Amino acid sequence: MRGLALLKTLLALLACAAVLAARADEIEVLDARLGATEEGLALEADFAFDLKPRLGEAVANGVPLYFVVEFELTRLRWWWFDEKAVAKRMQLRLSYHPLLRQYRLSTGMLQQQFQSLDEALHVLKRVRNWVVVERGAALADANHEAAVRMRLDIGLLPKPFQVSAIMSRDLHLESAWRRFPFRAPPAPPAPVETREPREAGGR
Repeated sequence: MRGLALLKTLLALLACAAVLAARADEIEVLDARLGATEEGLALEADFAFDLKPRLGEAVANGVPLYFVVEFELTRLRWWWFDEKAVAKRMQLRLSYHPLLRQYRLSTGMLQQQFQSLDEALHVLKRVRNWVVVERGAALADANHEAAVRMRLDIGLLPKPFQVSAIMSRDLHLESAWRRFPFRAPPAPPAPVETREPREAGGR
């Protein structure tokens, strides 16, 4: 009987762990794909999540939120360890300007203004034309695995929020890695040098 009770306790703990693990993936990757552009290979991805009320209040009170989109491209090798060919990281800063009553979304030198939080989040959840492999970069003509995820960077929140995040998951937002196959296009052949035939009698 005692062993049966212990077994039930273990099963209950495993069930709780499964629920917590499922809740950890608060962001869902709806779609991700790579496409060729004039600048190289660009990633397009769509995410879905609800901003938790506490995070929404934090932004409205002047606390910026930093979201990170991470991309990896791994060359699959059956005879040896896989090779990570590309690793990229893009930071998106979501903030609120109380004087202008506008939400701002910025990445690098690009900054956009929005009248509502929903409008800013709509753009934040859609990654478009992010060049992850520069044109001319050498990629082996082999099978690759691409992977992308999004998360809220808790490490950039104010210290009180970081401490609170240790005790509660109310401030956690992250997705699992979304993986999909990709095969690098073969490199174009090198140009063939041709020479004009010399005229008869020429020196």
